Amino acid sequence: MGYELFISKRIISSKSYKSSVSAPIIKIGITAIAIGMVVMLIAIATGLGLQKKVREKVVAFNGHVILNNFDSNLSNETLEPVSLKQEFYPNFTQVDGIKHIQAVATKFGIIRTVTDFEGVVLKGVGSDYDWNYVEEFLVEGRLPKFGEDISNEVLISQYLANRLNLNLNEKFQMVFGKEDLEAIPNIRAFEIVGIFDSGFQELDKTYIIGDLRQVQRLNKWEKDEVGGFEVFLDDFTKIQQKGNEIYRVTPSDINTVTVEQKYISTFEWIKIFDNNTYGIIGIMIIVAGINMITALLVLILERTQMIGILKSLGSSNWSIRKIFLYNATYLIGLGLFWGNLLGLGLLFAQKHFQFLKFPDPEQYYVSIIPVLIKWDYVMLLNIGTFIACLLMLLIPSIIISRISPVQAIRFE
Repeated sequence: MGYELFISKRIISSKSYKSSVSAPIIKIGITAIAIGMVVMLIAIATGLGLQKKVREKVVAFNGHVILNNFDSNLSNETLEPVSLKQEFYPNFTQVDGIKHIQAVATKFGIIRTVTDFEGVVLKGVGSDYDWNYVEEFLVEGRLPKFGEDISNEVLISQYLANRLNLNLNEKFQMVFGKEDLEAIPNIRAFEIVGIFDSGFQELDKTYIIGDLRQVQRLNKWEKDEVGGFEVFLDDFTKIQQKGNEIYRVTPSDINTVTVEQKYISTFEWIKIFDNNTYGIIGIMIIVAGINMITALLVLILERTQMIGILKSLGSSNWSIRKIFLYNATYLIGLGLFWGNLLGLGLLFAQKHFQFLKFPDPEQYYVSIIPVLIKWDYVMLLNIGTFIACLLMLLIPSIIISRISPVQAIRFE
């Protein structure tokens, strides 16, 4: 094995290699691996980042698992209340992995201004509401403050504010219908104390966030009656498992819906990125492998005389093949090194400086291209690429066994 590595190093570092025909071919092979690694790293990091951002936005307004009455309809308005007197509230200890639970209620209404009107859903929240999820999207103003008295303060989206020409600290009226269509509707005045922009237009155009007691009063509910509960988990990847566990421990009159089930089209859409990423990885590995196969074939043909000499000295076919495979291993490692250096450098730059943006933010629900770097994915990608390229190189190395020592020594 020692002389094989020695000869391999001589092949790589010799002046004849640097000035030979194979030199540009080998450089192209290394470049192909480096570019392929850059593309694969970017595809994985941006795909994971986009999935994470979209999930966070949907979860911020719904929780991971939604609990409400079985009699509730499929609209965004809560019709049948649920009692707050539940074993799982305010601390959901029956299932592991639950981070938080909060009570909410929704009521459909129409925002009315002097020149415009828009149908939206007032989402009522209470003192147990976790504002950390929504606070990230706050672009102007502050979060509502709820005291002993019913509050008229609300958060409104940038989309609705622009559409209805509403500004921070401005008041507006909202009209709520009654079950009796001939009855006089309820009219409530609200004050805008904060404006948020999640970038998810389906949510931004639907919800304004206010006091839970407003919805209770409009629906003539008791103080211990709410529209439902939002449950937040520690690990999103276990959402189906935890959704089933929550369903089993909750009363029979309460329905359990995961956010994936509620927004099935959105989550099916982001799953497509996994298929795209797998496709990009496969194509890049094949391209890199083909380039390395070409480089190895050229290198073998250029070193035909050396192969003949080694065979005449008693070297076996496999020992000679290993010389070229060691050489190829070095070249693959060199390509991976530069690919990781450039790829991770670009990803860290995007993560900190955010200089790359989507041309159409509404289509992707985010304006800045998100990046999520997972080191286990990076390691698996490097190991997988290295092994795949090396396995592909075993095939062209078989040509060494077909070379005759006599003909090889006379080869020019």
